Amino acid sequence: MQINVNFLDNLRLEAKFDDFTVVTDQPIRYKGDGSAPSPFDYFLASSAMCAAYFVKVYCLARNIPTENIRLSQNNIVDPKNRYNQVFKIQVELPEDISEKDREGIIRSIDRCTVKKVVQTGPEFQIEVVENLDEDAQALLMTEPAEGASTYISGKDRPLEETIARMTRLLADMGMKIEITSWRNIVPNAWSLNIRDAASQMCFTNGKGATKEAALASALGEFLERLNCNFFYNDQFFGEEIANSHFVHYPDEKWFQPGPDDELPEEILDEYTRAIYNPEGELCGSHLYDTNSGNVERGICSLPYIRQSDGETVYFPSNIVENLYLSNGMSAGNTLAEAQVQCLSEIFERAVKREILEQELALPDVPEQVLTRFPNIVEGIKGLEEQGFPILVKDASLGGQFPVMCIALMNPRTGGVFTSFGAHPSLEIALERCLTELMQGRSFEGLNDMPQATFESNAVTEPNNFVEHFIDSTGVVSWRFFSDKADYEFCDWDFTSEGEDTNVKEAATLFSILETLGKEVYMAVYEDLGVPSCRILVPDYSEIYPVEDLVWDNTNKALYFREDILNIHSLNDQQLEDLLERILESELDDYTDIITLIGIEFDENTIWGQLTLLELKLLICLALGRLEEAKELTEDFLQYNDNTVDRGLFYQAMNVVLEVVLDEAMELEHYIGNFRRMYGNERMDAILGSVEGSVRFYGLTPTNTQLEGLDKHLRLIESYKKLHAARAAKANLK
Repeated sequence: MQINVNFLDNLRLEAKFDDFTVVTDQPIRYKGDGSAPSPFDYFLASSAMCAAYFVKVYCLARNIPTENIRLSQNNIVDPKNRYNQVFKIQVELPEDISEKDREGIIRSIDRCTVKKVVQTGPEFQIEVVENLDEDAQALLMTEPAEGASTYISGKDRPLEETIARMTRLLADMGMKIEITSWRNIVPNAWSLNIRDAASQMCFTNGKGATKEAALASALGEFLERLNCNFFYNDQFFGEEIANSHFVHYPDEKWFQPGPDDELPEEILDEYTRAIYNPEGELCGSHLYDTNSGNVERGICSLPYIRQSDGETVYFPSNIVENLYLSNGMSAGNTLAEAQVQCLSEIFERAVKREILEQELALPDVPEQVLTRFPNIVEGIKGLEEQGFPILVKDASLGGQFPVMCIALMNPRTGGVFTSFGAHPSLEIALERCLTELMQGRSFEGLNDMPQATFESNAVTEPNNFVEHFIDSTGVVSWRFFSDKADYEFCDWDFTSEGEDTNVKEAATLFSILETLGKEVYMAVYEDLGVPSCRILVPDYSEIYPVEDLVWDNTNKALYFREDILNIHSLNDQQLEDLLERILESELDDYTDIITLIGIEFDENTIWGQLTLLELKLLICLALGRLEEAKELTEDFLQYNDNTVDRGLFYQAMNVVLEVVLDEAMELEHYIGNFRRMYGNERMDAILGSVEGSVRFYGLTPTNTQLEGLDKHLRLIESYKKLHAARAAKANLK
């Protein structure tokens, strides 16, 4: 994690990281002002709180109340060497906690991350650099052994070479990559999380049978998502990029809708128009680019190559970002390697969707087949020893597709979890099932899986598939677990032998789609130095339904973004117009403003917690529409999941409005006790909001230049590095 420190007055310091700010000081006896804890005090507190966190996680997973659990830490200093200290952590447990849970709580404290880092002994490297912002040294803690050259199946280069090359490419772009976590709780299943130290929104997960394979996976996914702009999906790029030579890629084209808002002739082809616009409802204005918001420029469209004949077809960037999410993206050592990975994931998700939605029962993989893969068997054994029954299933649907499945059952909670993996090799597909199952998860995390159901509607509901796509935590049908399978087991193999293995296997996977009658469209991106591709298979690889282009398009942000960002400077008529547009949109009241307008507000601020309901409430207050504000306040209080402080604000607002709107009551008769209950500062803000002298309390002023929105500005700075690299490659200024 990158922590930037600012020097304040006297001995006060300010540390900024992610969306947080920590201020330190020194005691008066050390010439400080005693206004905040010292850095070392924070260090001591961090180990105690880290220990308490692991206790809390343990207890939450087992429904153990923590109200009567107390934890304390003392540091005992060696009088002869003050740097030699003993951290003594004591925990007081109620008598009704079982001996088993007492031992479990003690073990959970032993897992404290701060404790483990201190015990291991961190290495400090201190250096002077010319410019902190320009220093792009990657933060990956990996130094391959000299001469190491580890090849794994499906990869065209040694892992060590892949890691070194991708790390260098990211560093050259100015991306400081840091590893935020490692997981390896069962044999042969490693996972990690990496992110851009300057913008925590840019992160990926990696998985593999070894530590090196997982790191290469995470780096590859990071570059894949940079190449395909996925980190910045739905986000506002800012006015500078919106008006630059290009917004997404140097080869993009912009087309204007027809005179009656028809789709431009230059976009899509006959095949895709029939899929994306079956009822003729799709208009050109539906396809304006969300990221730039530059409606005057037209529809931003990206070139894809139709694989059946090599023709170029222009896809609006709006369609790609609305329907496909990260499905069909990959980076590799070679283009063929990326294509195999990309197509495998498309099959994995399409087949998974068919199995879940049709509630199919899959055949078990016979024991004699599993024994061929001892590393996978060892990982499965590790899970079963922890009390999780494991089912290994053939998901190839009778040998049609290169897909496998591992299902985990949790007898402690009744939850189930299905992990799918795909690759031309049955062994690699199974390995991906296992590593995907444990990616970023602890044993406690497996307690959060939903229960299986016989309710078909819960399984086939579209958002359930989205949950499965995001992290595989959607609902599964009990019919999936039937011993009567809908297909016979097939010991399938889609691999090729000899040279150019990935080239041959990619051709095999493309041919499966051709057999299904699907057109395939591919864009190749090599500007960043690593071969990447994005493959679209219309009517097959979508994550969201096609009707979202008309009814739930992300570019609805364009109707609200500018006015919401400028809300403090709008006059009453402009506020009336904004409120009318919100009401006409029929958007869900609990839509968060972050999602609605594509701006990453700090989640620790009122902006970051703001929903459409609260925004309407604040607009009604600003316009003096107090009866409507009262109704919205009651709705807010009924379903509020905001902060305690914001809840108290609206509790007080509710009683003030109750008095103001009742002609039989006078506010002056109640204001004294209201102030005693809710405090003067809060009541001043509420009275000002009701009277009109305070507008949009809690929302710090900003504008379309995004002033004060540090989190979003960091994201844009990240994208500018990518944008600059593409411009340089295309010889554009």
